[in-house]
Amino acid sequence: MIELANYIDGRLLPPHSGLYLDDINPATADVFAKIPQSDSADLELAITAAEKAQPCWSTIDVAQRAEYLNKISQLILENSDALIAAECEDNGKPLWLAKTVDIPRAAANFKFFAEAITQFPSESYAMSSPAINYTLRKPVGIVGCISPWNLPLYLFTWKIAPALAAGNCVIAKPSEVTPYSSFLLSEICQQAGLPEGVLNLLHGEGNTIGRAIVAHEKIKAISFTGGTVTGQQIASIAAPMFKKLSLELGGKNATIV
Repeated sequence: MIELANYIDGRLLPPHSGLYLDDINPATADVFAKIPQSDSADLELAITAAEKAQPCWSTIDVAQRAEYLNKISQLILENSDALIAAECEDNGKPLWLAKTVDIPRAAANFKFFAEAITQFPSESYAMSSPAINYTLRKPVGIVGCISPWNLPLYLFTWKIAPALAAGNCVIAKPSEVTPYSSFLLSEICQQAGLPEGVLNLLHGEGNTIGRAIVAHEKIKAISFTGGTVTGQQIASIAAPMFKKLSLELGGKNATIV
């Protein structure tokens, strides 16, 4: 049976608790993998790693950052067969859908932001007095990314790639329902030589490790896609801490079946 691992400080590590969740194939109801049940101890390791990596990652040349992201994009394409199989087994989606949408888009997300970061403008405005107002784009620090089950790698990379491109370090949690492709992304990041601590992936349940990520004072921004009720809970925790928030919540389209 496959045993997934957390990705912390460039290493694949078991959960501190030693506890695992079942990863279930929805088509067969078979347990095919074990998922780390991460806790606050794992999060503290990730925070330490991200803090250590942040000064260098935020100040390296933009072209170097883009090079890492492009390398990850290329490796996603090179490992597409394994990633497609992972999405199908984990999520139950048709092979053709993972092959034509999910995995190509995951690669495109890294490539897009690798190119975009080299084109971000810096705006300035002349004043009537001998002075100039200007905008300066700077990383916010450590960013928490929490993604849903329906587009596992697609939306996971849509959150991670822009945060990394902008010079932030990331602590990310995939859905505990569909974590397999995110685990494979950890291995891809190792192959790409991504500096240790720049990206950290923690597996586990939303009401434990997800909540801990949202509430940690050293995580300065949260990007979340999921249910409206969960989004309300995240906002209630993050807003008093003045964290930057991106919340993509439940659909609003009525359906008659």
